[in-house]
Amino acid sequence: MDDFSPSDLKTILHSKRANMYYLEYCRVMQKDGRVLYLTEAKNENQYFNIPIANTTVLLLGNGTSITQAAMRMLAQAGVLVGFAGGGGTPLHMACEVEWFTPQSEYRPTEYLHGWLQFWFDDEKRLKAAKTFQQARITYLQKVWQKDRDLKSEGFDFNSEKIQGALTTFNARTDAAKKQSDLLLTEAQLTKVLYKYAANNTNAAEFKRQHQPDKNSINKANDFLNHGNYLAYGLAASCLWVLGIPHGFAVMHGKTRRGALVFDVADLIKDALVLPWAFICAKENATEQEFRQQVLQTFTDHKALDFMFDTVKEIALQDYSTQDIEAKNL
Repeated sequence: MDDFSPSDLKTILHSKRANMYYLEYCRVMQKDGRVLYLTEAKNENQYFNIPIANTTVLLLGNGTSITQAAMRMLAQAGVLVGFAGGGGTPLHMACEVEWFTPQSEYRPTEYLHGWLQFWFDDEKRLKAAKTFQQARITYLQKVWQKDRDLKSEGFDFNSEKIQGALTTFNARTDAAKKQSDLLLTEAQLTKVLYKYAANNTNAAEFKRQHQPDKNSINKANDFLNHGNYLAYGLAASCLWVLGIPHGFAVMHGKTRRGALVFDVADLIKDALVLPWAFICAKENATEQEFRQQVLQTFTDHKALDFMFDTVKEIALQDYSTQDIEAKNL
């Protein structure tokens, strides 16, 4: 391992990496030049390899520990690490609100420079927030019109209820004068989507709860919370790679240090996390089954690619082609 440098472990672009891991009741360690997790079995301990060069996020749940050597290798490979409770929620240990971010002095600067060009201007920041809102609807349309499994479960983008809600959403988004107007419009749309999903999955009595409830008979809330944290992991990874601090939010306000993570995660939550949380709850899936479904869906619909493309487009909106080419020399 002495011959390896951090760049050797970053040959796969973060936007193309395939893996996110949530681990429970195990020990993460470095052994023979690899990062492994160790589980206890009746007869002998079992080791499993973590392909860190193809991993974006590692989330450690109940009963886990990690060695310093393993953290060093994960940092070299650019893997974000977070500590959470059972099932991935809630997050307990936070740096930059969501994650331990690997430290590297070689991250790009052009995206941060571009972000700061508009961020201190209220009108330009509002324009960027509207771009985020429009992008999430574009992605929702793309996913729901393409995904046959969602269609078979009754999630039809062209349905009268969805189109009616989007007509109102688009009109109010265009007319918004400040971020609070956008947040209210967003909340109203999400409420409609919850009701639509609940009706499709025979969960008519669903009521959104953001805190875990052991007495709840409906798994949809827990799955929504779990899936949202997975989306936050992708968003945090995207922003870290592009070198944009999490505090420069355009939607969720200046008072939340990690609010930009929430802005970016919102790009995919309605399209992917929301419907599958209700579908898996209807099927009485386990947390592991839900997690596998959501992570596979992220891969199938290139969720991380979409985050990167959207954030980069907004960051470089005030740059000319010549400016961008000059910065890449």
